[in-house]
Amino acid sequence: MQLSSFFFFISFLTVFSANAQIIKVLPYLQDVRPHSGYILWETDHNEESIVEWGLTEALGSSATGAAYTSEGESLIHEVQLTGLERFTRYYYRVKTGAAVSEIYHFKTPPFAADQESFRMVAMSDMQRDGSLPDKFRETVEEGVLDYFAENYEGDLTDNLAMVLVPGDLVVTGTNYAQWQNHFFNPAEDLLTRVPLYPVLGNHENNSEYYFKYFKMPENGTEGFEEHWWYKDYGNVRIIGLNSNGGFAGETQLNWLDETLTATCTADSVDFVLAQLHHPHKSELWTPGESNFTGEVIQRLEQFSTDCQKPSLHFFGHTHGYSRGQSRDHKHLWVNVATAGGAIDNWGEFPNFDYDEFSVSQDEYGFVILEISNTENPFLTVKRIGRGDQDAIEDNILRDSVVIRLTPAEVTAPQPLAPIDTEIVPECVVLAASPFAAPNAAAQHGQSHWQVSFGQNNFDNPTVESWKNFENFYFDVDTQQEDDLTDEIIEGLLPDATYWWRVRYRDREMNWSDWSVPVSFTTGNSIALPNLLLNPGAEEGLVNWEITEGVVESLVSEECAGIPTHGGERYFAVGGLCEHSAVGRLEQSIDISALADSTDAGGYQAEFGGYLSNFSGSDLPEMWLVFLDADDNEIGMSSVLSTLNSNWTLVSAQTEIPPLTRTVRCVLQGTRNAGTDNDSYFDDLFLRIGTGEGCGMITGVRRVNIPVSELRVVPNPTNGITEIILPPGSGQNLRLYAADTAGRKVNLSFVKSENGLRVDCGDLPAGTYMFVLREGKIIRGTGKITVLPK
Repeated sequence: MQLSSFFFFISFLTVFSANAQIIKVLPYLQDVRPHSGYILWETDHNEESIVEWGLTEALGSSATGAAYTSEGESLIHEVQLTGLERFTRYYYRVKTGAAVSEIYHFKTPPFAADQESFRMVAMSDMQRDGSLPDKFRETVEEGVLDYFAENYEGDLTDNLAMVLVPGDLVVTGTNYAQWQNHFFNPAEDLLTRVPLYPVLGNHENNSEYYFKYFKMPENGTEGFEEHWWYKDYGNVRIIGLNSNGGFAGETQLNWLDETLTATCTADSVDFVLAQLHHPHKSELWTPGESNFTGEVIQRLEQFSTDCQKPSLHFFGHTHGYSRGQSRDHKHLWVNVATAGGAIDNWGEFPNFDYDEFSVSQDEYGFVILEISNTENPFLTVKRIGRGDQDAIEDNILRDSVVIRLTPAEVTAPQPLAPIDTEIVPECVVLAASPFAAPNAAAQHGQSHWQVSFGQNNFDNPTVESWKNFENFYFDVDTQQEDDLTDEIIEGLLPDATYWWRVRYRDREMNWSDWSVPVSFTTGNSIALPNLLLNPGAEEGLVNWEITEGVVESLVSEECAGIPTHGGERYFAVGGLCEHSAVGRLEQSIDISALADSTDAGGYQAEFGGYLSNFSGSDLPEMWLVFLDADDNEIGMSSVLSTLNSNWTLVSAQTEIPPLTRTVRCVLQGTRNAGTDNDSYFDDLFLRIGTGEGCGMITGVRRVNIPVSELRVVPNPTNGITEIILPPGSGQNLRLYAADTAGRKVNLSFVKSENGLRVDCGDLPAGTYMFVLREGKIIRGTGKITVLPK
């Protein structure tokens, strides 16, 4: 080669290299409609934006679009395809200069009138966990893609219509590199073929990158078009919402009202699906709850009842799966997390067993929504679980529920007992006829019991109980032995007349009519009078001992508190005028005079009262501790609690252990949000008496999950402390900790002779909750108080 030719060749290579493009983010599909759709991709430079497309891999058509800067010289390309036919497969590739992608394909949606069935996948919270950085890719490739390949015939695009993501796609929305490396690249084998519809999570933080990368339907409030939007696919309307602070307000709710009103009369829509990031209630992580989502749920519930169109909402934020339902409306609640973010394990944060939730699992996985658009349309929600950080599972069908558009009939139950009879108030068990429905395949799903002082006074019942055929909490089905046809009723007054009724629901959320109300009377109590002194704070804190934090006796609305339940005062355990992260109040009752009865066994204690908080976050709890003659603890009752922001009666019966000489009543309030500790108690009671007078009670209660509180020495600490391990603890121990707001903190530890030696030296002063786990087993919980430096 001549020298001049050589230099020309080198110059050509240099120019070619300078002008060659790299596709940084492979093409992905947005806002695909029956006759149009958007294709986006990202390159390192060059504004040329071409999509070649057609009905076969020969392509044959092309479309051009626009490019806009993402970061530096990198550009996001956006091309709209038009003139498409509904429910049709199209092939495409993208081209920017010399950069040409492979040929991919996708499928356009059908019209509702086509009555085509289809599926969606929902998953969320895939923000990268530093301990398991490849988990999102695993969820996509070994989870979604493998599951569809193994369980459905044909191509992925024939079986999967769209991917929904209710937020938290990346760790930090303002970090440009994370969008490519943490989200798009791990999911590229899915997103090149199936349209993606995300909503904003708190980790996106309304960043500009979110709005650059995604092209959502622009039908939201003017100025907020891609913050909230709706989209129809077949007979389903999908509504995307932004639950982040600053946007979660009246403007968005007014738009939702208007959208639901229009949806009610839209004959093409049979089901409504909303997706937003934050939960209203969360069993695995109560500090993450959002009142805004509660406002959304109320609107969806009313829509479903008024318009006779079932609804559901998908959410995330809490890193684990939960599925539940509204009591009085045909509305499902589904947490679709986690697809990559670190799991919120049971006991790691504040937990609560909400009536609305039937299944909660601390695991990785995704949700499949199947819509069967037949003559009587129905949808099926399936949870596909993939295990946890300790044990990987390969696409296990964890949960499944079916909801139909047309309600099925359920036969109203018949009351069996008690009817027109007198019964001891501590021994009331309501019983009704077995479940029945015209469809013999229908199954008993739920029972709703009400007890009232008047025959027509069930709008404000004295006692109300709603039970599901299943209730998975802390990996235990606490309803396993309950056939839902009888219910123990506690807390009734002696010498009173009560009316009661019950209704049954099948497993597809169809309620029967209420049973005809019937009455019974209560006679004399077999229990001793209330043994608690000053049970309603009327005498301040007299007869009670503060053993931790701040406790106050308040009058109605003092220090921005709430009205009392009864009398003039109530307990604020944790305080309002002054406050602490945790408050504890105790009263000890000497029952040694009853030793002959308690030592014989079978002697019962009934305890409870009215509990409340302010906004559904802080946790009031009440329990009993049983002590022997030497003040050694020999037993403990279940823990009563509620997260309701109205006064709620809670009560339980428990057997007093033999050799008990003292019963200690403990009230505890834990702050999970805000600055005040809104944990309130009023009109408490402790009654002791033999349970033999009740005869055989067959009703089934929920299982209580006993968790030991571990001893910490020294506590408080100025840096180094030791958690004393319970007997039988193994080597594979994990220590999780959080501050009182529910934020994770890291605690380093080493094994010591008696337990774990923990270094708290880097933590700010305050109280920290911890849980010690060995695999799935919770070995104990506790608190560490760190002193100021």
